[in-house]
Amino acid sequence: QVQLVESGGGLVQPGGSLRLSCAASKSIFDIRTMGWYRQAPGKQRELVATITTGGSTNYADSVKGRFTISRDNAKNTVYLQMNSLKPEDTAVYYCNLNRNIGPNYWGQGTQVTVFS
Repeated sequence: QVQLVESGGGLVQPGGSLRLSCAASKSIFDIRTMGWYRQAPGKQRELVATITTGGSTNYADSVKGRFTISRDNAKNTVYLQMNSLKPEDTAVYYCNLNRNIGPNYWGQGTQVTVFS
C-alpha cells in the first residue's frame, strides 16, 4: 500500500503564495502522472495540474501562469508552487498518483484558504 503525504496548505491573503508538497511512501515503477486536484465546498473535484515522469505538464486554465507543478522522481515527490492566489483558489487540495498498471492513489487533502 502506498501513502501520499501532503503538506504546505494554510491561510494566505489574496496575491500571496503557498507551496504544496506530496511525497509517496515508497517507490513505484509504473507512475504515469503525479498531480494535484482540488475540491471547493459544494463543487466537484477538479484537476489543477499534472506532471509526467518525463516532465510534461498539464494545467487547468484557471491556474495557468500562476501555479507551477514540479517533481523530484528520486524522492517520489511532487510540488505545487501557487502564486498570485485568489479567493476562488480556496479548496481542499488533493495529491494524486496515477499509474499505468496498478491502482491509483490519493492523498488525504490539505486545506488552502485565500481570504481578505
